[in-house]
Amino acid sequence: MTDQPDPADRDRWARLRFAIIGPLLAAPPAKGELQDALRALSRRTWEHPTTGSPIQFGKSTLERWFYAARRASQDPVAVLKTKVRSDAGRHRMLSPRLIEAIHAQYRDHPSWSVQLHYDNLVALLGKEDVPSYATVRRYFAAQGMRKTPRRSHSKASEQFARREIRSYEAEHCNAVWRMRSPELCGVGEEQAK
Repeated sequence: MTDQPDPADRDRWARLRFAIIGPLLAAPPAKGELQDALRALSRRTWEHPTTGSPIQFGKSTLERWFYAARRASQDPVAVLKTKVRSDAGRHRMLSPRLIEAIHAQYRDHPSWSVQLHYDNLVALLGKEDVPSYATVRRYFAAQGMRKTPRRSHSKASEQFARREIRSYEAEHCNAVWRMRSPELCGVGEEQAK
């Protein structure tokens, strides 16, 4: 699981940005009027490209978009796309040693909670080498490592495993009455009469 943005969202943002500053590129304002034009655009309300809610942009943001698009040699819309971080999808705070310890510990104890794993990692590696609990919890979720139910190895579970269990026999008190013959109950015929 990675946190990379949807490419369609990046395109929507680029088209919105270009729609806002495109008229300034097509008909550049006269010398000294650019700041007034940007100020007027910053007061307008636009539709958010993914949620549809109203949104406004500051003058400095619009100015940055304008100069980036103007400097673009070929495609000004491509320059206005949101940048994908170079470390997207990677866990910067987790060292290879820590990742190895997490996987080894989870392999040995899949029924432990993330908090218990975290406490044991701190005891094993030290507080300086282990990032925050939230970072470790996000790593567990990203890797699909979830707490599995603990298997019970008690004598009672072994005893019940050998028996036939009928779900209809004991749903509630007096649910099933059976007529038993005296021989099955271990009572002799003379005692049954």
